[in-house]
Amino acid sequence: MLQSFITRPILSAVIAILIALVGVLSMLTLPISQYPDVVPPTIQVTAYYPGANAEDVQKTVSIPLEEQINGVDNMTYMTSQCANDGSCNITVFFEVGTDPNMATVNVQNRTQRAMNVAADDARLRGAERRDALPRQVRSAGFSRRRAAAGGG
Repeated sequence: MLQSFITRPILSAVIAILIALVGVLSMLTLPISQYPDVVPPTIQVTAYYPGANAEDVQKTVSIPLEEQINGVDNMTYMTSQCANDGSCNITVFFEVGTDPNMATVNVQNRTQRAMNVAADDARLRGAERRDALPRQVRSAGFSRRRAAAGGG
């Protein structure tokens, strides 16, 4: 069978073009909602500790939150950032295919437990779902150069 493709390169090219055309046609007719998820769901938790520097926020807010959030179902990893304005942002990443609404509920429950351990002045803004990348399929940009005044 492979010999027939080697001896007939035009047949091979025609079959390759047909496969490509079928792929393009199916891509154009497939609704965007049917595309598979390739970006993992992310949940962002934000907390504030007014008047504290980044080190204090990390010790009193970030570490208790991270300890409670760690181990949520289907979680792959998390990142955290503490700033000198008293804010702490923790981003939790989940496996592709995880229900983002259920992941938000699980993280919210765990953060409420952690805030019982955190500093009294710390305020939890909450867990909210963030799409890492918008589902933009196509984009196009156009620009036009204007001719200089008085010249061509």
